[in-house]
Amino acid sequence: MICEERFYEIYNRDAEGIAFSPYRICPIGAHSDHNLGKITGFAINAGIHIAYRPKQNGVIEMTSLQFPKRAQWHVKEVGEKTGDWADYLRGATWALAKEHPLPVGLCGVIEGSLPIGGLSSSAAVILAFLDALMKVNGITVSPMELIQIAYDAEKNYVGVNVGTLDQSCEVLGKKDHLLYLDCRDNQYELISTVPAMKPYKIAIFFSGLEHSLAGSKYNMRVDELRSGVYALQAFSGMEYGKFNEANARNVPYETYLEYKDRLPKQWAKRCEHWYTEFRRVEAGAEAWRRGDLEEYGRLSFESGWSSIHNWESGAPEQIRLYEIMRETDGIYGGRFSGAGFKGCCMALIDPAKAESIAETVEQKYLKAFPEMQGRYSFHLCESADGVGAGR
Repeated sequence: MICEERFYEIYNRDAEGIAFSPYRICPIGAHSDHNLGKITGFAINAGIHIAYRPKQNGVIEMTSLQFPKRAQWHVKEVGEKTGDWADYLRGATWALAKEHPLPVGLCGVIEGSLPIGGLSSSAAVILAFLDALMKVNGITVSPMELIQIAYDAEKNYVGVNVGTLDQSCEVLGKKDHLLYLDCRDNQYELISTVPAMKPYKIAIFFSGLEHSLAGSKYNMRVDELRSGVYALQAFSGMEYGKFNEANARNVPYETYLEYKDRLPKQWAKRCEHWYTEFRRVEAGAEAWRRGDLEEYGRLSFESGWSSIHNWESGAPEQIRLYEIMRETDGIYGGRFSGAGFKGCCMALIDPAKAESIAETVEQKYLKAFPEMQGRYSFHLCESADGVGAGR
């Protein structure tokens, strides 16, 4: 791997370990976890690798193949976030140190195996780094504790209003299984791919646009949903407390239907997406359990439509990719991947038609956005085990 080669170039010695976290996709369940919804997802066989060695003096020194500037801090003096790529790693150090003593630091080089944007590279970076930092310090945690530490790092240090979708897929995922997770109580099921199901692979269409969640409209959308929920509680006479404690999962669907017309348009749209997505996830899990790939794919396309029209996410490039996917033979279903503000689209496809799908989508997309020539890319992936599979 390139990260190992780069490590040797920098430190003139080999790395002692390689940490890995897969990326994830969420065909149904987007924009739901932050309000304790349900999700379905997969870990995929591409992700973040970190070549590393321990540093006994407690210093952490990290280099990224994707970003300039080496970052450095001490395990006991993380400091405030600086707005650069290493904030996710600082946050991981900060969150882990709250739960476990950290006498040992490390030096490392980070490598991502796919373009950044939409595959939860931020959570994957945090999880791969946590894996390395725990190993050099002799720390072992349960999968659920690992998820919570990674979540704490991104939400409470970096400041992104995430739920636990990304971390859960990347930790709990299992090859040839669909993760079905309830974000309210972290109860989950790994639904196996039944023999009767048609074969599939996971296609990733990278739009050529990179993004940062913290700098996008992601936080605004979450606040708009919470505003709608807060208003629904007031309209219906429900007890409610602080604004940031308002949660869609605590307001029944029937209450939303009764009072939705009294909400401002934007708030109503965000609520519409959340409540309909919740029902799509439940239906999608049942479809997967039956081996009905066509129905699961249809629901994923429907999820994508709601993300465009109700959650109002998606750059023009992504929206066009989604439209092309819907009209391409051999694609069962798909949607934006990640927050939906630039980045990737994902799809479940017929492997026998992968070549024609790749050609068709690229031709139509580059016709619409010729400036993306050389930046757009297609990647064929499979489901994979998560970070916690061996824990």
